[in-house]
Amino acid sequence: MKENLEELEQFAIDVILNRRKGFRANILRLFLSALSVIYRGAVGIRLWLYRNHIKREHNLGCLVVSIGNLTVGGTGKTPVVEKFARALTAGGRKVAILSRGYKSIKPPIKERLRQQVTRNDIFYDPPRVVTDGKKVLLDSKTAGDEPYMLATNLKDVAIVVDKDRVKAGLHAIKEFNADTLLLDDGLQYLRLRHRLDIVLIDKHSPFGNEKLLPRGTLREPAKNLKRASYIFITKCDGSSNEKLISRIRKYNRTAEIIECAHQPKYLEESTTGKQLPLEHLQGKYIGTISGIAVPESFEGGLRKLGANIELVRRYTDHHRYTKKELSDFIDHCIYRDLDMIVTTEKDFVRFPEIKSPDLPIYFLRVEIGILSNEETWSECVNRICAPRPIVSARRFF
Repeated sequence: MKENLEELEQFAIDVILNRRKGFRANILRLFLSALSVIYRGAVGIRLWLYRNHIKREHNLGCLVVSIGNLTVGGTGKTPVVEKFARALTAGGRKVAILSRGYKSIKPPIKERLRQQVTRNDIFYDPPRVVTDGKKVLLDSKTAGDEPYMLATNLKDVAIVVDKDRVKAGLHAIKEFNADTLLLDDGLQYLRLRHRLDIVLIDKHSPFGNEKLLPRGTLREPAKNLKRASYIFITKCDGSSNEKLISRIRKYNRTAEIIECAHQPKYLEESTTGKQLPLEHLQGKYIGTISGIAVPESFEGGLRKLGANIELVRRYTDHHRYTKKELSDFIDHCIYRDLDMIVTTEKDFVRFPEIKSPDLPIYFLRVEIGILSNEETWSECVNRICAPRPIVSARRFF
């Protein structure tokens, strides 16, 4: 069942990105185009309702910084969230990250009932706490791969998962004394009022295929970039972004623009945690396995580091691996006499436990590096870290 759903998802992605040809693909594209017209209208109405205060926007009384994008996946958002969390914590803010926990699985009903508490004579199902800033409390399955990855890399930062991020924010304020909420993937989450909107744009695919969901990869029209306070151009490679910046300025004339890159730092062995320098990839024959939105970026980065990629296994974004899938790939790599297997950190947290694989498996640790406007980045952090009066959060329960 799971394999069939993933095959269907991959087929839909290939149709959207025009990789599939033929009668069926063309009919599906026509159908999706019609749905996109409806979707565009729904997005416009929703924004109008919030802009005119017909739908309620909640103010929790503390600073909320949204980090999101206009497109579906692929901008490298998680390392940017991590960089902000580190910088703001170092600047003296008490940070909590709010995430919806995409493709996470709720704990068993017995566990959820045990955690329920009564507020004002009604049952209140608290959000899932991935980490309290001291200890990781959930696994990647119940937390979601990205929140879990952030939890393993960050200290003194609480991470709370719930589709209702107003509820998650109230929980973070009450339980962890958070004074700064980082709203992960929050540009379209309008129920919670944002003080700042950080919008990420992939240099190589800034507006996806230029079409709205479900025919395209845009969540909302490019003109809505005007809501951004800061714009980060991600995955920069040192070449000029002049044309892209010129287009961005058509939609937003005032937002500060920062160019950044996802910079590989080291390789980490999956079972021992041993770290190796990137030079270890030079001349090695490797296999790669990944389930991310843009695997080409990951694989291209390894080639630039000198690796020879002999085997590639790709799955859909957020794919949760089985032992058989991983064991079969290891066997194929051994048969080809490869030196190692390399995956992404985001994929690694979704691997099943294999205590002693017959071939070493490494994940590539990547961090965000600021390539231009370093002073603007510093000003952005200082703007958030400047002391501000905290208004008591409204009571919802």
